[in-house]
Order: sequence, then structure tokens, then C-alpha cells
Amino acid sequence: MIRATRTVRLAVTLGDPRGIGPEVAAAAARTVAAEQPESIELVFVGPPSLAPPSAHDVVSVPTDRPWDDPAQAGRIAAAAIREAVRLALAGEVSGIVTAPIDKAALHAAGEPFPGHTEMLAELARVRDVVMLMAAERTRLGGPLRVVLATKHVPLARVPDLLSPELLVSQARIVERALREDWQIARPRLALCAVNPHASDGGLFGDEEARIVKPALDTLTAAGLDATGPLPADTVFVRALRGDFDVVIAPYHDVGMAAFKTASFGQGVNVTLGLPFVRTSPDHGTALDIAGKGVADPSSMAEAIRLAARLARARQVLSGMSA
Repeated sequence: MIRATRTVRLAVTLGDPRGIGPEVAAAAARTVAAEQPESIELVFVGPPSLAPPSAHDVVSVPTDRPWDDPAQAGRIAAAAIREAVRLALAGEVSGIVTAPIDKAALHAAGEPFPGHTEMLAELARVRDVVMLMAAERTRLGGPLRVVLATKHVPLARVPDLLSPELLVSQARIVERALREDWQIARPRLALCAVNPHASDGGLFGDEEARIVKPALDTLTAAGLDATGPLPADTVFVRALRGDFDVVIAPYHDVGMAAFKTASFGQGVNVTLGLPFVRTSPDHGTALDIAGKGVADPSSMAEAIRLAARLARARQVLSGMSA
């Protein structure tokens, strides 16, 4: 495996200023700096008063204190995201690590996006993106990587939103990312079923026959290593055992329940399909514990480490194709 050696520069947004984002970003930065003191440069994006005291590089965003008003907090968080994307698209950073935002505050600020993933896709002018939850180490072995085919939507809407075309698109994006960014020569994809026991031949629904199986046929015909539809009660265990490199879950909670049970605190949210690397911790703003000094920065540190690793892989790939 070829490894890039030059320094990777990452933008770190501080997230909702009322939440734990600023403090976990500061703590994670200290941890990563101690491990890799000269290989990662962090540019903090947000209110300067919330950036780590030792930060060498801070990009300020417009802010008027106090920010205890949700709409004001949402405006600050959104401004930081926009500025970080500008830096990435301009080539001033190789990737973005985003601290948590509050979706309600984002909406109060007039932003129409359900979350980071959709906002980043819009700002980068990319139509198809994938939400990948990645844990390179877990409590049960690992690694575990889970794609959420549908994201922040009511469960009742999932059957209407799922389609063979969606699953094929998501599978192609994640397969390419695993080859190029993770440097897995032939990624093994598992398509998780929608219904109990993969519908048991149609006894519990038709989504497996109508949606998952056609997607699988298309993927295997294209030469991808894909298996499915596999029942949710076994597919994640098999992935943790090493049978698959990624599981494509049909909806949010079936994927996230398994993922966080196995890897909470070590998981990273990765947006695939963007022209730059983007990662985030696997937790929210935790407004109730912000400022108390008890927030765990482990997932934020993992997000920084993984962003740096993926950015280096892209540097190598770019150098090989130049």
C-alpha cells in the first residue's frame, strides 16, 4: 500500500455554539496533535472565542453574542459549514471535519436542509451522495461500515423512497470509495433486507423481490461483489466477523441501532460522493452536558484521524494519475 507523507490540512467546523462541538473539537485536536504532531494541520471554522486557545489557524464566521437563541446558533453553524466548503472547493484544505449541529436550530435559521449531508451536497453542487457510518475498530471486533440508503425520513416513507436505482447508485459510490479511499482492492457489499427474515419468500412483504433483488442483479452483472438480500438480524454480525466490507441498510434506524451498539464513541459519519473528504463524529450536540467538561471527544478524534487517512489516500491517487 502506497502512503502519502506530506501534511494534510483539514477544516474543523465548531458546530452549534451551544453544544459540545467546540469542546470535543479542542480535546480531539490535542489528542491527534500528540499522536501526529507534524502530519495534520487543523483550521478551526467558527466564532474565534470558541476555538481552542492553542489554535494556530482560525477562520471566523459572522456572529453576534449571545447565541443562546436557536436561530442565531443555527446561523452560526450554517455559516461555518459554508466557509469550510469554500475552503475545500478552493483547495485550501483537503477535507472537512464537522462538529455536531442542531437540526431544529438550522431550520430556525431558515436553512431548508435536514442535516449536514444534504447541505454539503447542495453547497458542493453534487446530486448523489452517500451517508456512510464507519468504525475501523469496534467493541465486537470490526471494522463495521454501514450505508444508510434512506436517511432522516419517517419510517412510513421508506418503502416509497427505496428503489433499485437508489440502491445501485449508493452501492456504486461506496464501492468506489472503498477501493480508492480505503484502498480495498475488491470491496464486498452486503444488501440488508427491509423486512423480517428477508420477507421469507414474500410472506412479510415484497420489497426484497421488488427492490433489493433487482438492484443485486444489476450490481453483480456489473462485476461488483454484492450479496443479498440478507436479514438485518444476521448481516451486521457477519460484517463484524469479516464477511463484508460494508452493509447497505435500507433505513436509518436498522443501520444505526446496530452500528452504535457495536461502536459508539469510535464511529465516524462520512459523506461519500463529494469532491472533498468530509467526516463527523457519530453523536449530536448534547446540549444538556455542554460546558460541563464531561463530553467524550473520542468520536471527534476518530473523525479527524479518518479524514486525514482518506485525504492522504486521495493525494496518492491524484499523484499516480497526474
